[in-house]
Amino acid sequence: MGVAGAVGPLAAQRPLGSPATAPPPKPLKRVLAWADVQTGFQHDSVSHALATMERLGREMGLYEMTIRTDSQVVTKQKIAVGNAKNLDTFDAIFFYGVGNGTLTAEQKVDMLRFVREDGKGFVGAHTGIDAFHDWPEYGEMIGGYFDNHPWGQTDGTVLVEEPTFPGWSGLGKSFPIHEEFYQTKAPYAREKVDVIARLDTTKLDMTNKNVRRTDGDYPVAWAKNFGKGRVFWSTFGHAVETWDDPRVQGIYMGALKWALGTVAYDVKVHPKP
Repeated sequence: MGVAGAVGPLAAQRPLGSPATAPPPKPLKRVLAWADVQTGFQHDSVSHALATMERLGREMGLYEMTIRTDSQVVTKQKIAVGNAKNLDTFDAIFFYGVGNGTLTAEQKVDMLRFVREDGKGFVGAHTGIDAFHDWPEYGEMIGGYFDNHPWGQTDGTVLVEEPTFPGWSGLGKSFPIHEEFYQTKAPYAREKVDVIARLDTTKLDMTNKNVRRTDGDYPVAWAKNFGKGRVFWSTFGHAVETWDDPRVQGIYMGALKWALGTVAYDVKVHPKP
C-alpha cells in the first residue's frame, strides 16, 4: 500500500507546490556596433546613436551590443589581446562609420565572408554608404554610394514603398521628417535592392546645382540580400536629436531584427512607383 499523500516519483524530488525548474533563457543575439571614425567627416551623433541602439537592445531583451570605434575586431583571425572578440562572436554589424577606414585587405575579405558566406546581417546607418569608396565589393554589398546631400539638412517628406518591412508598419504611406537626405550613385540601382522608402521630390528644390540624378529616385532606406546575408541601409541619423525620434529608433530596431533573422521579410526588388 502506498504512503498517504504521495503523488508519484516527483514527490520525492521536490516539495509539493514548488515550481518546476525553468529552462535556461535563450542566449541573446550579438551585435557589433562599429563606428571607425578615424577617416572622413566626424558626425557628432555617432556616440548617441550607438549608445541609443545598445540601450534599446538591452531594455527590450533583443540583443547584446558591443560598441567599438576602431576596426580591430572586424576579422575572423584570433586576436591575442586580452578578452578581444572577432567576427565569429557576432550575428550582425551595426555600422556608422565613414571614409575609407583602416581595414587591411585580409579584414575586408573576412567582413564580406561574414555576410555573404556566413549569412549574417549588416545594417548601415547614414554614412554607411559614405564609406570605403575605394572598395568596390563593399559598394556592391551595401547597395550604393553617397553622392552628396543636395539640400543639406532640410524638412522632407518620405514616401513609404514597403510598409511590411519591420519597423515601418506604423509610419503610414508618408511622413514628414527633418534630415540630411543622401543622394546615391552606382552601384545603386532599383533592380539590385528593395527600396523601402524614398523622398517625395515634388516638395524639394530639384533645380539645386548639386542635384545629379535625372530619374528623381532618392531612396531613404533599402534592404537587399548579399549571398546568404541580409543588408539594410537608411539615410536617417545625421543629427544627435534624430536618435531620440521614436520613428528612427523603430526603423533601425526593425532593421536589426530582420538582419539578425529574428523576424521574417522577403526582399522584393521593384520599380519606382
